[in-house]
Amino acid sequence: MERIAVVTGANRGIGRQTAEDLAALGFHVLLTARDEARGREAAAAMQEKGLPVAFHQLDVTDAASIRRLVKNVADVYGRADVLINNAAVNLDKGVSPLELDLATLRQTIETNVYGPFQLCQALVPLMQRNGYGRIVNVSSQAGRLSNPQPDGLAYRTSKAALNMITRVLARRLEGSNILVNAVHPGWVRTDMGGHHAPLSLAESTDTIIWLATLPEDGPTGSFFYRREPMAW
Repeated sequence: MERIAVVTGANRGIGRQTAEDLAALGFHVLLTARDEARGREAAAAMQEKGLPVAFHQLDVTDAASIRRLVKNVADVYGRADVLINNAAVNLDKGVSPLELDLATLRQTIETNVYGPFQLCQALVPLMQRNGYGRIVNVSSQAGRLSNPQPDGLAYRTSKAALNMITRVLARRLEGSNILVNAVHPGWVRTDMGGHHAPLSLAESTDTIIWLATLPEDGPTGSFFYRREPMAW
């Protein structure tokens, strides 16, 4: 049975590597991205390698766009087995909370919180129908309440909220074989992380893939970094 995996923000960086890793394991991957041209280019590159990848345009801040994706998944595949909530923005790095404008805070929350939340709500029923699901929310240690810093309030708040969504959803789905976890990908050599970051993309996505392929008795409602649990 071919598992169906949805990966958001997958035209580059961690999302793209995650999509390719899952496809290499035999998942049929729906590579989604807001930018259609870049998303199709990424999917085509994987298809040239013989990987089972299809592209679907998705703007996680647009409820109609989410509905179109979910309808496509339901109509074409009839199932959704894995959801990787990777799409995110970091718009206030180094910005004092006293100088943070509301528009930036709102855009960050809409992308990093409302988007993953709506996708979970929309795709969990398909997972429940088949008695199987793995949800991986790509979070950050920046959202840990035990690690407050004096800047980046919008991004930190969004990841703290995503962590709470992870915990509450995991509790609601206990016993359903739908496992929900969060992951801190680390400081990675991407456009966001920069060239001096210590982790490669493959090192970063290892934990994401591990969580996406957990056995039925695997952990749920937890936060991981390099396959080790982190404090919230």
